[in-house]
This record gives sequence, structure tokens and C-alpha cells, in this order.
Amino acid sequence: MRIVSAALAAALLSATASAQTPPPPAKRLPPAGITVPADARAELSAGAAALRAELDAAARELAGSASHLAALLPDAEVFHKAVDWALRFDEFLDAKHVAVARRALVTGRGRVADLRAGRAPWLDATGLIVRGHRSALDGSVQPYGLVVPEGTRRDQPARLMVWLLGRGEKRNELAFIAEREAGPPQLTPSGVVTLIPYGRFCNATKFAGEIDVFEAMAAARGTYAIDDHRILVAGFSMGGASAWHLATHHAGLWAAAAPGAGFVEVARYTKAFAPGKEPPEWWEQKLWGWYNATDYARNLFNCPTIAYSGDEDPQKAAADFMVEAAAAEGLEIPHLVGPKTGHKYHPDTRRELTDRLEALLARGRDPLPRELRLTTRTLRYPAASWLRFEGLARHWERSDLTATRDESGVVTVTTANVTAVRLLLPGARRVTIDGHALELPSGAPADAVLRREGAAWTLGAAAGLRKRPGLTGPVNDAFMAPFVFVRPTGKPLNATVGAWATAELAHATKMWRDIFRGEAPVKDDTAVSEEDIAGRNLILWGDPASNRLLARILSGLPLRWDARALEFRGRSHDAAHHAPVLIFPNPLNPARYVVLNSGIDLREHAYGTNALQIPKLPDHAVIDLREAPGARWPGRIVEAGFFDEAWR
Repeated sequence: MRIVSAALAAALLSATASAQTPPPPAKRLPPAGITVPADARAELSAGAAALRAELDAAARELAGSASHLAALLPDAEVFHKAVDWALRFDEFLDAKHVAVARRALVTGRGRVADLRAGRAPWLDATGLIVRGHRSALDGSVQPYGLVVPEGTRRDQPARLMVWLLGRGEKRNELAFIAEREAGPPQLTPSGVVTLIPYGRFCNATKFAGEIDVFEAMAAARGTYAIDDHRILVAGFSMGGASAWHLATHHAGLWAAAAPGAGFVEVARYTKAFAPGKEPPEWWEQKLWGWYNATDYARNLFNCPTIAYSGDEDPQKAAADFMVEAAAAEGLEIPHLVGPKTGHKYHPDTRRELTDRLEALLARGRDPLPRELRLTTRTLRYPAASWLRFEGLARHWERSDLTATRDESGVVTVTTANVTAVRLLLPGARRVTIDGHALELPSGAPADAVLRREGAAWTLGAAAGLRKRPGLTGPVNDAFMAPFVFVRPTGKPLNATVGAWATAELAHATKMWRDIFRGEAPVKDDTAVSEEDIAGRNLILWGDPASNRLLARILSGLPLRWDARALEFRGRSHDAAHHAPVLIFPNPLNPARYVVLNSGIDLREHAYGTNALQIPKLPDHAVIDLREAPGARWPGRIVEAGFFDEAWR
């Protein structure tokens, strides 16, 4: 991959800032809806209001005496959300969805009535089922679908297939419910409970979409006795891209993976280096290492994977890229190809694929494999089975672990670009890491951290502030865990920065609703609680004069900011028209982040393809606000980069 140097990137920005071509008009997702007849709108509005009142009453009744039933309220609330959001945000996208909405209200009211009566019969139902879970990220209710085979019993072990959907720009919650009512997915292994996550709409399981998959899996585990050693991940088209991502980045979880079509890396898919095309910024190219499946192909050593393509499908190239990347790691990925077939499954090839997947599910996943091979570029994706990256020497560069264990409790590990390793292995007694032998304490728990000191290795985690899994940046990592937008209530240092922060907060709030289908939690700076500080990443908008929480922690952040100057990393910027974007451990709770002035940092130009719904900003940036609105960024980036492992 060709990386443009920081100096060249800065020069390009300077040379082209005044001549940038305005981007195309922002794409709306979901698109604008159809006109709903007035009588139908009035009927559905009244029905949604009635269901909301019943949900609220049920929540009050169930709060104290039947918490297990209270936890099932999202199974009814998803139907209210589907209708309510379609009405409120002009999202009836098909005339048939009026009937879907009517059925949704009936189902929702029926489930509320059941819960108030102390029962939940849909838990024992089979066939096609729509349910919901409440996300820890933002408190939103998200739908998911199930296909439960006849004869399934909740007290008996069940195999699970996680099926990931293709791109659907009109797949709002109502459309998702209609699809889930219509039939099972294209791939249906025998005797398997199928989970179809909504994935937060249309993002190829990125950011909140990725978290949604795991939250939906947790919800399914709450009902069925899922066999954790027999879980399959599969999908087609955008769902194939999702399956490649989850198989390579979470390789230790699956008994098998079956990606069909779908992109696997940014540069070739988007033709990022086409002649005459301005290359992406150097930090953006580094950040391709978050989602590029090709960068993580080595992890498929730990995950049996079978690719599928139609031989006439242009997206066959993605599977070819993955086969090529795996071969470079000494791995072979079977690639089944449907003859004379475009962007769909060939029926005969699908039967062969299904047979192979059923055999892999029957064999199951080894929870404690003798050998692990693990690659990452970020501590967002640190682990497989009993092995975990705990620290990297150079973030966003390739980092490798290879480990073997024997029956006597001896573990051998080799590393590249690694500063700390965690072993989660019962019975381990001795570790040899990069040739250094370490004895584990007698009776030690199945959790040991090894850290590099110079050329040697020793036991125990490093002291002080360090990048680690869950606290590693960049900006978008803050939105992979519970967060709250903190709105300023004071007077800003100057009108320009104040207006910019206000506009960016509104933009981030709307984008979260549009792309990730939730209402971003927002609190005034005067209302943030100790509970928020303990349990959430704080997204602070404004400046030290307007946001009192930012003023409170400013001395613990690596910048100085007053009415005259913004000083950061040895450079001073005029505070009248510059603002920082920053992610950093919260000085009030270093186990959580603070972020200054940024939501998810992709912009509307990325709405049209999942390949561009990727991280855009690194750990820190300074924005010149004088550039005309409508550019790719909310202003011109005059400097940007990453903190080192010690957050310096």
C-alpha cells in the first residue's frame, strides 16, 4: 500500500485548499419516503401513541417485580420504533409498508399485553421471529431477526448461524421487519438457529453496526442455549464484506465463516490511487488498517473459511484478493465459484457450500487450540482464543503473534512490533517469548501479562498511562462503547468557534440517527454525573469557556487553549479560527475517553458506499475553520497525527 508522507500530504493540502472541487450534494440515507395518505397517517400515529403509552405503563409495572420480563420490553418496543420513526422522519419507503406498520402495531400491543400478564410466548416459538435488544452504546432499541427450526428447545444446546445482510439503502426498521416476515436468508444450514442482526442499518457492520452484531448475539444467548463452539458467520454482498471483516478480526469466535462476494479492502475497491485522483491523507491510509480484511488474512489460520462467488460477478475480485492475501501467509482458502452466475448464489454451489458448513459446525471450534497465529494493526482487534495483544510498539503497523502450547503447560510465543502480551490460558506454567524463558507463579490464574523491557521480557503490566485494548484511539474508537454528547451551556471564547461547534454537534447527532439508527445521548455540561464519568466516553463540544467540563479537565489534556491561542504539540494557532479534534484518556477516569468536537468522523460523501464508511481522522487534528462549508472536512486540517503508546 502506498503511503503519502506527512510532509507531502501537508503540501498537497496547502496547494489545493483554494482549488478544491465542491463535493456532490449530500446523499440522504434512508432516502425520502413516499406520501402516506392522511387517513392512514392519522391511524398509524394514533396507534403508535397508544403503543407508546402501553409500553410506558408496562415498564412501570414490571420494573420492581419481574425484571426478567422487563428485560423483554425491547421485543415489543422495536415495533413502536419502526412505525414512529417512519412517521416522524418521512421514511415510509414503500406503499406496502403501511400494511407492515399496521401489523407491527398489532404485534407490539400483543407482546405488551403478554408481558403485563406475566408471559412471553414468542420465546418458545419457531419459524420467523422479530425481536429487539437495547443497546448499551446509546440506549436505543435495535431489531434483530431469528429463524428457529421446528423442535428447538431452549434448554438444549443449539448451533447458531449469524447471517449478515446485503446493502439496502431503504432498509429502515419497517423494511427490516417486512423482510424478516417474508422468509429465511439465502443460506440455511440444517438444524441451525439463524440470527439476522439489523446491524444498525447500512454500514457493513462497521462501528455501531459491528457492536450490534455482538449485542444481538448476546440477546440470542439470553434465550437459547447457544453452543459457543458451533457458531457460523456468513453473509452475501455487503453481508459478505461483513463476514470477511468479522472472520478476520474476530477469528477465535467462529467454527466457520462463509463470505459471499463483498469488498475486502479500500484502496483497490475505491480506486484510491487512480491517475489524476488526489491521494487520501497519509493518516487516512494508515486507518485503512482498521477494516481492511486483507490486512488480517493471517488470522484465518484460526477460522475455517469458505469463500463463494459467481464467476460473472465483478465482486469475485474481492474473494480473489483474500485468497491471494491468505496464500501470502501460507494459508489456503477454498473458493467455491458458481458457474455462469452473477451476483447471487448458484443453487448447486450453494448446496455444496451448505454441506461443507454443516460438517464444520458438526466438528466445532477448538476453544484451546495448540497453535495460534494472530495479526493486528490496532488494539481494537487484539485477541483470538487464549492469546491477546496488550501493547504495540508502533500502532497502525503490522503486528504479529505466534504461539504454541503443549500438554505440560509450556507456552512458546514469538512477536513482531509487540510490547505486551496477555495469556488467558489455564494450566500454563512456563512461557518462552522471543527466546526469553519466564516461570509463571505457582497457582497463578489463567491470566498473565508479559511486557517487553528493552530487549527482554518480564511479568506484569506496565505502569502509567498506556494505549491498550479499549483505550487506543483513533477518534471513532470512542463510539464503540457507551458515550454521551456533552453540550456547552456557556459563552464561547469567540463566535466563530462557538458556531462551528454548535453546527458540528447538530451534524453528529443527525448522522448518528441517519446512519446508526439511534438518538445520540446528549447532556448539558452542567448535568454530567459521576455515573456518566465512570461508565461513558464523554464527547465534549465547544471550548474551555463554553463547556465547563472541558474547562475542568483542560490541565490534564495535552493542549493549551484560551481566547488568543490554541497551543498543541509545540505549535501555536490563532484561537479565533482554529479548533482541536482530539481523543484522549479522560483525566477524571483514565479508563474512559474524552473526545473534543467530533462525532463519527465520516461525512456525507461516504453515504453511497460502505467502502468509504471508514475512519477519517487519527487521534488528534487541528482544524482551520476558514475554509468554506461543504468540503470533505468541517474546515481544513492543518495538522493531524497519532499519539504514541504512552499517549504522548
